[in-house]
Amino acid sequence: MLTIHTDTKIHKMSKDNPPVATAKSGDTVCFETLDCFGCQLKSEDQLLGGLDWSNINPATGPLFVEGAEPGDVLKVEILKIELDKQGVMVDGPGSGVTGVAVTSESTKILPVSDGMVKFNEKLSFPICPMIGVIGTAPADEGVDTGTPGPHGGNMDCTRIGEGATLYLPVNVEGALLAMGDLHALMGDGEVEVCGVEIAGAVTVRVTVLKNCALPTPFLVNKEVAMAIFSAESLDDAAVGATMSMHSFLMKELHMNEHEAGMLLSVVGNLRICQIVDPEKTCRMELPLSIMETYGYQFA
Repeated sequence: MLTIHTDTKIHKMSKDNPPVATAKSGDTVCFETLDCFGCQLKSEDQLLGGLDWSNINPATGPLFVEGAEPGDVLKVEILKIELDKQGVMVDGPGSGVTGVAVTSESTKILPVSDGMVKFNEKLSFPICPMIGVIGTAPADEGVDTGTPGPHGGNMDCTRIGEGATLYLPVNVEGALLAMGDLHALMGDGEVEVCGVEIAGAVTVRVTVLKNCALPTPFLVNKEVAMAIFSAESLDDAAVGATMSMHSFLMKELHMNEHEAGMLLSVVGNLRICQIVDPEKTCRMELPLSIMETYGYQFA
């Protein structure tokens, strides 16, 4: 199996990034990843203000996928996420939503073992590994890995974990897939500007889909299908995610505009992914059983 190491890190998803490895459609690839701080924080004595900000949100890659051409969709099956033995969190004045309530900087090191995150002496929680940054190269100007968009990027969607399949747009030849910013655990919203940030490795299967009409980024797991959308405001992200799923229902399940909207209002769940990045991200979730009832199968 092809393994891409962290010495290939990038800080911008761009068509100008030279690919560091090549895979065929259907290949399995392992991406080793640094945490969102570039693994700079090793102890609680190190604080947010001392970080080298040029090394924030590194993504490993990019991977060139043979046969991927503009207009295609890249299917990324997330087969396995392996985590390091400890994660880290930080806060400080102005960081995230809760930054208004603090007057000094703080760093917390969180041990991860036996499937649990130790938050403090009283609280431990089951891990829920997820990928914060994953995307392909945009067609035009490059986008910082800390920012989400139509190409994917820093979506910070808690559903992008083991067993899920993410569909991403192919904007340039080879797609140029990259990923990083793993979390051992994170709540929807990422309100304090970070989850349990952690290094690790992600094993994926990449497949090029031709003539695929899914509104990307689009995510599917065993329970729900999700349209993901990022925008400058949370309102616009919410509307975008809703209308992306509405479009899917009309095009793929052949519902009319009235029935599609009514269905989303009855069983669709609009969720916040994150509200702390330069662009905000929402997802519209719909039970997978709806598609199964209509005989629709995802490629």
